[in-house]
Amino acid sequence: QVHLLESGGGLVQAGDSLRLSCAASERTASDYSMAWFRQAPGKERDLVAAINWNGTRSYYADAVKGRFAISRDNTKNVMSLQMSSLEPEDSALYFCAASRDQAVVISKNDYNSWGQGTQVTVAS
Repeated sequence: QVHLLESGGGLVQAGDSLRLSCAASERTASDYSMAWFRQAPGKERDLVAAINWNGTRSYYADAVKGRFAISRDNTKNVMSLQMSSLEPEDSALYFCAASRDQAVVISKNDYNSWGQGTQVTVAS
C-alpha cells in the first residue's frame, strides 16, 4: 500500500484555476496507476480523472473534460490535477488514489490506496 498526501485545495471564485498535488510515499508508486476522486456532502465519491502508470493514458469524467488536466512526474513521485474554469459544482473533498493495475483504472473498487483528501470550495 502506498501512502498518499494531497495538497493544494482552497477557496476560490468561479472561473478561477487551482492545482492539486498528490505526493506518494515510495518510489515504486511509479508502477501504480493513479486517480483523483471527489466527494461532495451527501454524495458518492466519484472519479474525476485517472492516469496510467507512465502518464501516457488518461481518463476524464464528462463533467470536467476540457477544464481539468491530470499529470504525473514519476521522478518526483507526484501526481497533479490542474483545474481551470472552476464552477461551484466542483466544490468537494478531492482524494488521490493509487491502484496496483498499471493501466487506467475507472472503478473506485480497484483502488487500494487513498489519501485523506483536500477541500476545494468554489464560490459563485
